Amino acid sequence: MRVAVAGCCHGELDKIYETLALAERRGPGPVDLLLCCGDFQAVRNEADLRCMAVPPKYRHMQTFYRYYSGEKKAPVLTLFIGGNHEASNHLQELPYGGWVAPNIYYLGLAGVVKYRGVRIGGISGIFKSHDYRKGHFECPPYNSSTIRSIYHVRNIEVYKLKQLKQPIDIFLSHDWPRSIYHYGNKKQLLKTKSFFRQEVENNTLGSPAASELLEHLKPTYWFSAHLHVKFAALMQHQAKDKGQTARATKFLALDKCLPHRDFLQGYG
Repeated sequence: MRVAVAGCCHGELDKIYETLALAERRGPGPVDLLLCCGDFQAVRNEADLRCMAVPPKYRHMQTFYRYYSGEKKAPVLTLFIGGNHEASNHLQELPYGGWVAPNIYYLGLAGVVKYRGVRIGGISGIFKSHDYRKGHFECPPYNSSTIRSIYHVRNIEVYKLKQLKQPIDIFLSHDWPRSIYHYGNKKQLLKTKSFFRQEVENNTLGSPAASELLEHLKPTYWFSAHLHVKFAALMQHQAKDKGQTARATKFLALDKCLPHRDFLQGYG
């Protein structure tokens, strides 16, 4: 099975599918599954735009509505999680996940699916400590506070995912697991994104909730977005018992969908 992974989509489905088609023509064959790591922006109409936490100048319909209306159909099965720039009222209708358009599936606040024998998990949103232990209390119409708190990760979602017993092959999060930068080319990362330096040195960049899940679930692959830079890492986990083979997670973060940026990666 061939899998493609996209970073921040920002509603640019047409461009992502066009890039995917170009890669398929140049590559070994068609892609079976597309995974999107947040900021998907499943905007159906102008009312959805007003529920997205972005400055007004960035409130554009983009192209998801064409797939929602049936004008177009996604050429490949697409799974996505939520980020911090979403049509939050739309995603709030599907807390446990569901179809947002033909061939496009939302994993929910926290969810796991199996496709062709591959177990794929994900958690939506980004980490903010002041909301982490709260429940989900937000509802439309959102005010200036709840339009942001609605996409903050809650500990109940982390708890749910930690109950999983079977191995996870692929996991998706929007923000990076905290400390993952220590397992890749940190020097190159800081050369590309020098303003990360203080947070990296203080070990505050990324999500401690995602880090907790990474250490607990030990998936084979972990994909993220959010920071708009491509970054790879390999985290070797400690074996629980003597004689057990230690597992490793291959981490990859991808950029946002823009020309000449590393926003798409293929596997298989």
